[in-house]
Amino acid sequence: MAGPLTGVRIVDMTSVLMGPYCTQILGDLGADIVKVEPPGGDLARGIGPERHRGMGAIFLHSNRSKRSIAVDAKRASGRAVIAALCRDADVFVCSVRPRAMARLGLDAEALRAGNPRLVYASLVGYGQHGPYASRPAYDDLIQGAAGLPALQALASGGEPRYVPSAMVDRAVGLRAAIAILAAVVEQRSSGEGQAIEVPMYEAMTEFVMSDHMQGRTFEPPVGPTGYQRHLDPGRRPYRTSDGYLCVLLYNDRHWETFMRRVGAGDLWDSDARFRSVGARAAAIAHVYDFVARTLASRTSAEWIRLLDEADIPWSPLNDPDTIFDDPHHVATGFFSVREHPSEGPVRVMAVPDRYSRTPAEPERLAPRLGEHTVELLRESGHDEEAIAALLADGTCIDGA
Repeated sequence: MAGPLTGVRIVDMTSVLMGPYCTQILGDLGADIVKVEPPGGDLARGIGPERHRGMGAIFLHSNRSKRSIAVDAKRASGRAVIAALCRDADVFVCSVRPRAMARLGLDAEALRAGNPRLVYASLVGYGQHGPYASRPAYDDLIQGAAGLPALQALASGGEPRYVPSAMVDRAVGLRAAIAILAAVVEQRSSGEGQAIEVPMYEAMTEFVMSDHMQGRTFEPPVGPTGYQRHLDPGRRPYRTSDGYLCVLLYNDRHWETFMRRVGAGDLWDSDARFRSVGARAAAIAHVYDFVARTLASRTSAEWIRLLDEADIPWSPLNDPDTIFDDPHHVATGFFSVREHPSEGPVRVMAVPDRYSRTPAEPERLAPRLGEHTVELLRESGHDEEAIAALLADGTCIDGA
């Protein structure tokens, strides 16, 4: 069975991570993703370990379920190729700054003139109606602007530091996928396309401040900003007598059961700071300290038995090496090794979603640069003579 987005064609002129992650999600769900790359390829091709040049690990994990066409958009002939690809497409998505796209003649107005049904999705750093509109934007910069490093410092008492993950690129990539799907649903109803804009800064501000606006939710404010449970230094994996364990005592039942199981029933009965979510929030440092001192008294295995018996939530503390052997991932086959046509055996991750009728089972691994140039030129209406000319003058690169 085909994936749920089978029949949707997306021309993807994004690079590095945010846009490619967005379109990989849509491609995994069955959309036909036409990845438009410059002759030198997506910058991400050179990031991370690689067996062959241009096929680095980061690229492999953000560009499966796509076909690659290498086109020089700086040439008029290259821009004509991109316009031809868009004539029968449902979506065009780009992460090039809008002013640059307008200079190239590849802005929403120009491309939608040739295909009024086209959804034109622009992934930008900042909303184009504000003073930061022309600024360049990268994951680290938007993390800083949205407050994540400052929150890290508040929580740890140390220096500001970025979250050690491309959190902005991936979170906003997800947001962009949702926006594109919403526009496609509307397109199917109205028969018309539209231009949409997904700004990194605004998206991440909403992502972060939904937790941390707190007292300034109200006007006038009824308290400070910052979700104190998230900011308390005690919110961390707990040290046991022989390792670490992630434990979350969340509701009143969890707390009462835990305290009685560890011999602290009298404390539960007498100390009001433990007995409601509001009281625990007000005394979060005290309750975290109690759990930390208690967990340190036994081994991880002993705690796991007790927590399972008490139906209290816990998880192991995995790292980027141990997660491959996590029993759940092993049982579900989340990580598997597949044979890439050029890279040989590569480890891949499964699509997390499950569909009962239209399964998302990607068949394509990440493409070589220009691997599908000729077939995509043919599909967009170029005859053999025109294709030969585009390849001969360097407008397009055949990487098959």
